[in-house]
Amino acid sequence: MEEENKKIVLEYVEAFNKLDIDVLRKLFAEDAIVYGVLGSGGMDVAVEIWKELHAAFGFNLQVDSMIAEGDIVAVRYTERGKSVGSFRGSPVTGKSFETVAMEWFIIKDGRIQSRWGARDSATQARQMGIPLS
Repeated sequence: MEEENKKIVLEYVEAFNKLDIDVLRKLFAEDAIVYGVLGSGGMDVAVEIWKELHAAFGFNLQVDSMIAEGDIVAVRYTERGKSVGSFRGSPVTGKSFETVAMEWFIIKDGRIQSRWGARDSATQARQMGIPLS
């Protein structure tokens, strides 16, 4: 079960990096909740935040480590991107960033039921020359 759950999370990472909304929606349960530093909610909320992040920063997640136990999968990433668009009024600097991000998943019946995400947003902003708000 753990290996199958890891595979689902790897599919999520690939779809997130491509911003493949159709695949992302298929990977998450209908009633899934996504928790992150910018808010939480169902897929409609998460997708809008993900679109905003990709448009502003061209996000890419690289899996550094992953562990699974039962229906829980935890991942540590290197997150990379570049300031290519304004994010909630921030200036576009053209500068790149590389920081640590982590996500915790609960997988039920082959689909992601819950996802919690955290990242070093302060380091990300500093590297891109964006003021902390």
